[in-house]
Amino acid sequence: MGPMSEPGKAEGIMRRASCPGCGEPWLRPTQIPGRLRCVYCLRRFELVSQCPNCGEHQTIARMSTTEDMTCQTCGDSMLRPV
Repeated sequence: MGPMSEPGKAEGIMRRASCPGCGEPWLRPTQIPGRLRCVYCLRRFELVSQCPNCGEHQTIARMSTTEDMTCQTCGDSMLRPV
């Protein structure tokens, strides 16, 4: 039964958001909505509605998955260091 559960485990890890600072998939939400912290490098980030790279605006209410943390226009991260 072990080999059957391993692909699911690896797949779950791959869906975690990568830290914009260190690149590791260890971003976790904090108690403050819209704030995340990397448990690997301990940096904190805030999910913003205006892309720090190109300035395009997105609706934060729709940002619920890791794909939503990237700008739909330029593909850069919608997370800014706090």
